[in-house]
Amino acid sequence: MLLCWLQVRSAGGELVLRIEDVDRGRSRAEATANIVEDLAWLGFDWDEYAVQSERFSHYEEALEALSGRTYGCTCSRKEIRVAAGVGADHRGEIAYPGTCRHDAARPEGPHSVRARTDGSLVAWVDQVVGPCSERPTDFIVRAKNGDHVYQLACVADDIAMGITHVLRGADLLDSTGRQLLLYRWLGAEPPTFAHVPLRVDDDGDRLAKSKGSPALTELREQGAQGEDVLGRIAADLGLLPAPAPVRPDELIDAFVEAHPELCP
Repeated sequence: MLLCWLQVRSAGGELVLRIEDVDRGRSRAEATANIVEDLAWLGFDWDEYAVQSERFSHYEEALEALSGRTYGCTCSRKEIRVAAGVGADHRGEIAYPGTCRHDAARPEGPHSVRARTDGSLVAWVDQVVGPCSERPTDFIVRAKNGDHVYQLACVADDIAMGITHVLRGADLLDSTGRQLLLYRWLGAEPPTFAHVPLRVDDDGDRLAKSKGSPALTELREQGAQGEDVLGRIAADLGLLPAPAPVRPDELIDAFVEAHPELCP
């Protein structure tokens, strides 16, 4: 969030805080409230606020616009793993083998909706990673339970909100090719992307409460000061020579000097 906020504010832009909670089975109102309070506690502000779980009809409209490029799919994750010849312990994404794409009778029962790709190369230039390319295979845009998945929801919202720059974690880099196809199919200009490395622990894994990393809400409730926590984050990013209490706006000049590639 800090780098994203600094990128927008250094350019005099408008920041959208978007709660991406399209997975209704996992989303909780309490968690959303904590996120908002934590970000404000750290000193961040924003110009627009949106919650994806409240925008269902908007995603349905986008899905309708893609109707000529989608098909129903009844495949389970197990079926896809078996078709790909990988075990249940496989990590990472598995390219969809196209089972339902070639079997029109399968989508009669409960089904997800997949976007049909043609195997062409999608290329772009990331502000951090540099030149990137991939050949997306058919991907889900609506789950079997009716939830619109991240790929579709974020693209539909980017278009509706006029998003010009997206700065996010490197774990989402492999989503970009699919999203660029969706922008193209929906007739929209894609934003500029920047994917920054994740903060990891000593084992190289992302920080997680399940592995002992404290949540911001816990620190806040324990009496920690937001400016102190932000100062530690800024020092880790090389924006301060050492941890010290700081407000986000006090880091703009250091950000511009350290990351000219992220400044529009």
